[in-house]
Amino acid sequence: MARTESTMLALGTLAPDFQLPDVVSGEIISLESFAQKKALLVMFICKHCPFVIHVQHQLSSLGKDYQNTDLGIVAISANDAVKYPDDSPENLKQMAQEVGFTFPICYDESQEVAKSYTAACTPDFFLFDGDRHLVYRGQLDDSRPSTHIPVTGQDLRQAIASILGGNPVNSEQKPSLGCNIKWKPGNEPPYYG
Repeated sequence: MARTESTMLALGTLAPDFQLPDVVSGEIISLESFAQKKALLVMFICKHCPFVIHVQHQLSSLGKDYQNTDLGIVAISANDAVKYPDDSPENLKQMAQEVGFTFPICYDESQEVAKSYTAACTPDFFLFDGDRHLVYRGQLDDSRPSTHIPVTGQDLRQAIASILGGNPVNSEQKPSLGCNIKWKPGNEPPYYG
């Protein structure tokens, strides 16, 4: 497990489009799927990472809390499922059902979507406004496995509240920390490592 920080993609970056299958419904999910939403949260997660396991119930709560609001949420897993079979679409589906995710969780088999977002770790969070410009990227909150700090989702929730309330998001943002995305051999992006 390589402890990896998020790349902190430049604020204002336009959300890269994607078309990925939801591992639960089989439906193809894209940016257009959230066209009616005022904001969009894109999360890169996986099943086996201790950092994701540490926050997965908060992610489930986040999904439930914002289910009928102007926030769209999608989770994406890009890990190499050959070397990390726990992160296969079938196991991601099991995770979504067990933890109670109310948002789609998609599998990025080519890893091209993760690269287009400069995703580096799991979990990695990207929040976009109504015009799909990046307003927040970084950590869920200060909690990490073994820190004994409660998982509250405070940093991300404050950013969501600001954008949904029509207020600017604080640009002082801390990077997320987690396991590195498990790139397929020879597929590592230039920003990796």
